[in-house]
Amino acid sequence: MFWVLLLLPAWAVAGLACLRLCLAAVRAAVAGPHAVDREHALTLYEAAFLAGGPRRVADLTLVSMARQRRLLLAHTGWATVVDPCGRDDMERSVIGAIGPEGQSRIAPVRATAASADAVRSLAERLVGAGLAVPDGHRGVAAGVRGVRVAAVTVCALGVAAQALPLPADQPRLLIALWFALPLTLTLGCLAITRMEVHPYSRWASPAGQRLVGALVRHADGTADDRAYLTSVAVRGVHAIGEPDLRAAFAHREEHPGDSWERRA
Repeated sequence: MFWVLLLLPAWAVAGLACLRLCLAAVRAAVAGPHAVDREHALTLYEAAFLAGGPRRVADLTLVSMARQRRLLLAHTGWATVVDPCGRDDMERSVIGAIGPEGQSRIAPVRATAASADAVRSLAERLVGAGLAVPDGHRGVAAGVRGVRVAAVTVCALGVAAQALPLPADQPRLLIALWFALPLTLTLGCLAITRMEVHPYSRWASPAGQRLVGALVRHADGTADDRAYLTSVAVRGVHAIGEPDLRAAFAHREEHPGDSWERRA
């Protein structure tokens, strides 16, 4: 009966994940949809938010300032201010996150800039225009990911139960059927969610996703700076062409004792 010890967590994982998804769907339904502003023209900051959220906006700002030589992003993971005058709220947020010394690690700058008032205002405008999903809908996307993880977990526990030595009077098919019940629960929730609220995205509403797609199609085939930044906004730092600049975002945090040496 050791397999029962695996069946209980399988039910617990599946039940909790489905419950969270149902609660998120209820909150999203109560919030209701926002009217879509079909005449809205996306800025690069807005496209970055819809494609990747607040941190993507911070990444785009850093890359944009670095390409204009107003910010130096070293491959070692440090950001240095060259021009302390920000041209918009996002650039001023980045410069403020770097601090009065004019130099800081990139990782905390990204985190601080992503939580700045400028990004929150941007998010509110997009939600009001019906292009970004409210917090409740964002919870649906997270809930779907949780149910997917639960389904995989149930399968793994079922396989582990089948691998256990069993007495002759306990058929393995019966044990598989017991694990099929929580798996059916998770797959059923995913199927219902797909029919009711698909496409689900963490940041962009269906209208926002269409605008981002149109922006990418318009930028494809051109080689100007805006097309480059559009690619970064939509695809993230992996779209950065310069190896040194891309390495600046991939650089891992060092031990505190090493930072002053690298900074020097």
